[in-house]
Amino acid sequence: MKIEGKKLLLALVIPLGVGGLSAWVTRDAMEQYGGLVQPPLAPPGWIFPVVWGILFVLMGISSYLIHTAQVLPQPRARAMYWYYGQLAVNFFWSVLFFNLQGYLGAFIWLCLLWVWVLVMIRGFWRIRPMAGILQLPYLAWITFAGYLNFGVWYLNR
Repeated sequence: MKIEGKKLLLALVIPLGVGGLSAWVTRDAMEQYGGLVQPPLAPPGWIFPVVWGILFVLMGISSYLIHTAQVLPQPRARAMYWYYGQLAVNFFWSVLFFNLQGYLGAFIWLCLLWVWVLVMIRGFWRIRPMAGILQLPYLAWITFAGYLNFGVWYLNR
């Protein structure tokens, strides 16, 4: 398989750009997060940007695999609809949780994100199984994030 450098770069820039914008919009987030009562198993704040950076790179690689797959346009378009949609839902979760401090609303929003990601994985899997597999750590992380989000809401209400 020949790697198409420009397509791969664009595929990586999009999720990393969304993540970077989210980090900029919520730039005081880790300080605020550290001041909340945390549920058990809550990791230190520095771990979040590391994990998200890895997940955004995996998203980019996964979307590149879909963009370069030999498949009819409609299945690709449908899969990418869910991909770009989950990026938007992901971005707004940060705003709800950190900027608006709406912890219960953010938890409900995160449940929506979980569904979007699951549907995206299914669509990616059908086109290129590896593209779906690369998204499984993301699904696991937002599942864990759901636990943390719910715990923060419950312990800080």
